[in-house]
Amino acid sequence: MTSDPMVVRPPLGTGGRRVTVRGPILGPVHSDADVLEFLRRAGLPDAAGLLDDPAWVQGRGRRAYHHEAA
Repeated sequence: MTSDPMVVRPPLGTGGRRVTVRGPILGPVHSDADVLEFLRRAGLPDAAGLLDDPAWVQGRGRRAYHHEAA
């Protein structure tokens, strides 16, 4: 077990990026919306405010997410 927060791992060869929280794999993400959904499922209603906080979300190999034009 690790003390890492949500970690978005490097891209997979099949597309997407694996997400782990303190060790266990939650599943793949393909977009910022997927990262937000994992945070919401964890009971964090203000998930969008946590994306820039490395205490909550960290990226491996590149940023955990990227801002997309709305």
